[in-house]
Amino acid sequence: MKLQKIFPLLAFMFMFSLVCHTQPPVKIGVAGLSHSHVVPLLRNLERTDIQIVGIAESDKNLAQRYAERFGFDLSLVYDSLEEMLEKTQPEGVITFTSIYDHLRVVEACALRGIHVMVEKPLAVSVTHAEQIATLAGKYNIMVLTNYETSWYPAIHQGRKMIDNGQLGELRKIIVYDGHTGPKEIRVNEEFLDWLTDPVLNGGGAVMDFGCYGADLITWLLKGQKPESVYASLKQYKPDVYPNVDDDATIILSYPGMEGVIHASWNWPFNRKDMHIYGTTGYLFQDDAESIRYRLDRQTPEQSAKVPAATIPYTDPFTWFADVIRGKVNVQSTDLASLEINKIVVEILEAAKESDRTGKVVYLDQ
Repeated sequence: MKLQKIFPLLAFMFMFSLVCHTQPPVKIGVAGLSHSHVVPLLRNLERTDIQIVGIAESDKNLAQRYAERFGFDLSLVYDSLEEMLEKTQPEGVITFTSIYDHLRVVEACALRGIHVMVEKPLAVSVTHAEQIATLAGKYNIMVLTNYETSWYPAIHQGRKMIDNGQLGELRKIIVYDGHTGPKEIRVNEEFLDWLTDPVLNGGGAVMDFGCYGADLITWLLKGQKPESVYASLKQYKPDVYPNVDDDATIILSYPGMEGVIHASWNWPFNRKDMHIYGTTGYLFQDDAESIRYRLDRQTPEQSAKVPAATIPYTDPFTWFADVIRGKVNVQSTDLASLEINKIVVEILEAAKESDRTGKVVYLDQ
């Protein structure tokens, strides 16, 4: 290529790179502070991909405590969601309210064309989930659901191995999520109040941790809905959690395979792991970056570390910003998608109904 053609091209590439790196941060509003998953966001307020322009929180003591802890100005805090939205005009809202209040947040944001990301699960009921989906469609906004496990490289490696046929046909997926209990791990009182409320959280461990397995299994099956759901919910600590379950086992039946979800506030250690069995091999996802697998009878079990660099995002807030910018196109079969998470809520509601009646619940296909 001639020099006179190279220099204009280099100049264009330099200017394009400069524009990309000087792109202003996405304006983000925060709805609520009572969900302790807000802490990772507040720990990193100096980031350049997003700018927190307002926080809606009516609990002044909670807002004051977090302002002192993380060093943000109380002028960011508004008493109502509507006031925050009107005065700050965010491009997206990240939600840290009770699960019951997700619908209220989406209602307020949808009317203003503002995208929303909620903490798992999407909603307390199928009715709420359907109303959220209707609002999202009517006002052309995205409503996304964030899970910690969505950003585990090991989980994405497992999906890749399934898609490559390395495990054969799937026969069983077992997902384990839980810890010793929210009170035992000393979550803040504002979080504990609604997390253990059957209305505000929709249930106990079945909602808090059952949603992880429902999301992962539905994602691994590319949006396939189970034919039926059978569940047993336990209350091993009624003195600690008198109003909700603290342990759940959920069985999902599909043509040719079964999904099992174990969700608990009763385990001696924290765990978020998964076992996947196919006709020719198995894979155990032990933690965020660790897998063990055996793919044939001749080869012994192997283990591997899956570094974070193997997936494009490990931070949900950066991902949400890029979704809003249009850099990421959310597919209906993605972990955070509205379509997948409507199925998650349907599974959880069926689980509660199965436990109540002692019967298998069949889902509309």
